[in-house]
Amino acid sequence: MDTFSAFSSIDYQSIRAKTPAETAVKRLSGIGEVLSGLDIATIRSQDDMARGLRTLDTADKCIRMILTEFKSSRTKDVVREANRLIDLIELARDEISGLHHASGVLS
Repeated sequence: MDTFSAFSSIDYQSIRAKTPAETAVKRLSGIGEVLSGLDIATIRSQDDMARGLRTLDTADKCIRMILTEFKSSRTKDVVREANRLIDLIELARDEISGLHHASGVLS
């Protein structure tokens, strides 16, 4: 999956939102959908690991941009969803980093 084409569809989903907070939540949900397509079990090489980490970094930056863009209209739902995704990104980074250190799989 091309990381950037996956992220480009997120904004299209948010067009139908009625409020700024709803737009932010829809964008965050789209990022969650992209992240759900990241399968750490399929990482077999350094290139796979680098691609996975780039996807996580891109998602993290998008989440932070959304939080900045919707600063004045943040709701509990927006903050909750953003924090949930950021926590998942950190867990995934830890897993990917652990692959590098475990049994030389990616050596």
